[in-house]
Amino acid sequence: MSVAVNSSSQSVNLAPEHKLVLDEILAENKDKPGATMLVLTLVQEKLGFVSLEMQRYLSRELRVPLSHLYGVLTFYSSFRMQPIGRHKINICLGTACYVRGGSTVVEKFQQVLGVKIGETTPDNRFTLEICRCVGACSQAPVVMIDSDVTGRINPQDVAKVLRKYE
Repeated sequence: MSVAVNSSSQSVNLAPEHKLVLDEILAENKDKPGATMLVLTLVQEKLGFVSLEMQRYLSRELRVPLSHLYGVLTFYSSFRMQPIGRHKINICLGTACYVRGGSTVVEKFQQVLGVKIGETTPDNRFTLEICRCVGACSQAPVVMIDSDVTGRINPQDVAKVLRKYE
């Protein structure tokens, strides 16, 4: 269920639990200097993402253009506009991992999970991403799931590695 919130130009449909969090954050921070960045950061910390509906609501409440919020969210890589899965998969494509077959590992993860880079599986179990280095170059190619690092991974290992996170 979502709560319809009327705005001057459009209605916003927010989940009640999201609206509660947004209202809490806004009440404490809306009038502070740099409120836009502060509010977006707090929403990201508490909810894990800032959806388009949340952006619309925040735009109205902060009295800033929606395009400004979108610009901030897309400029800083720490912000997400979609929820992530319970397990975040980072496949390293730094130089050592790339040279040692990292791209074929990426392809296999995409095939097995049925998602592309940046997407989350329909069951919200996994979000698939790439990164540039996890600092384990001697173990290349490397995959990091949550905080677990698996080195010397090859495409045949992917299904076995994923089973650990069921």
